[in-house]
Amino acid sequence: MIAVAVVFWLSAAAIVYTHLGYPLVLRALVSMRRHPTLSPGVWEEPPLVSLIVAAHDEEEVIAAKVADALALDYPRERLELVVASDGSSDATVERARAAGADLVLDLPRGGKVSAQNAAAARAAGELLAFSDANSAWAPDALRHLIEPFADPAVAYVCGQVRFLPPDRRRGRGSNGIADEDSTAVGGDGGGENLEGAYWRYEMAVREMESALAGVTAGNGAIYAVRRDAYVALPPAGSHDLSFPFLLAKRGKRSLYAPWARAEEKMAPTLEGELARKRRMMVGLWDIVVGEGMLRPGDYPALYAFEIVSHRLLRYASPLLHLVVVGTNVALLGRGWVYAVTLATQAALIAAALLSRAVPLAPLRFARYYVETTASIALGLWDRMRHGASGEWSKTEGTR
Repeated sequence: MIAVAVVFWLSAAAIVYTHLGYPLVLRALVSMRRHPTLSPGVWEEPPLVSLIVAAHDEEEVIAAKVADALALDYPRERLELVVASDGSSDATVERARAAGADLVLDLPRGGKVSAQNAAAARAAGELLAFSDANSAWAPDALRHLIEPFADPAVAYVCGQVRFLPPDRRRGRGSNGIADEDSTAVGGDGGGENLEGAYWRYEMAVREMESALAGVTAGNGAIYAVRRDAYVALPPAGSHDLSFPFLLAKRGKRSLYAPWARAEEKMAPTLEGELARKRRMMVGLWDIVVGEGMLRPGDYPALYAFEIVSHRLLRYASPLLHLVVVGTNVALLGRGWVYAVTLATQAALIAAALLSRAVPLAPLRFARYYVETTASIALGLWDRMRHGASGEWSKTEGTR
């Protein structure tokens, strides 16, 4: 039983570390570095940027997205707006053209990444920026997003995405989107969706990773990559997860620019958020194993530490939880501590189930954690049953 106890405590420690311990260790490492945190760079002249928006059946928002892009505080002659329609069956293509997009690609259905690959191949910019059809950028977002590229070692930059409750309109602050302290942004979706709270945590970690060795993931709402560093991923791939670690293997840096801000609506329910995360996790196996995330020896040492701590252990959380439960049951009767740990796990599940009837904040946090962890396993299950086509649909209530 000594071996069982060792497995139990190591698995439990790995779960606690990846969610709570890693940010604390990361903060300590960043504070010990002599190098300052990321500061804006300066271009001698604005580079040519192609802003690419992949869209599938986005007729209700695509015109507003084109208008939002064309209103950016960036020289119009140095900005190319590309809309890549991924097999849209509605008026997405016609409305994008009518709204003034420079290039509109009417592509067959192949998935988001396939549409992005096609757009990148046709784009003229030396920097390729990407956004979602339902994301709104602050007027100065593009200028801030490209500032770090003044350093030739930087190949990828993601900005800050903030989430609006689904029943609220976008507020307008001095820079064109909601003020930093606005309760309309980063909330909990009318008392149910906790994605905003999760992203505040995630972006704090991302900022520290950027200051240390580089981010381990981005977001689809606002990011950019050098054209000569762009990787044409398979349909099930993900720019958000793949670009940072693939570029790290090439000795390039991926950074977070929090002053490049965008916002979008989050899913109105936890069920909708779980479905979205489940779809995102379908291609995770291909990324972790097929694309080589699982080989930390290919990275610089500090970046390998980040990948293991923030990505690999996080993605292993469903398995780790199963191991903890199984070994905990086997250890019952070996001391009162094992009765307490098993009761704690049972309380977590009970709180998640009870939150449907009693929407108190602690119960909803428990549900969000359980469902987010479960989405990783459910995505793998979907991958095993149906493969990974890369096709995607918009989440209801986010437009």
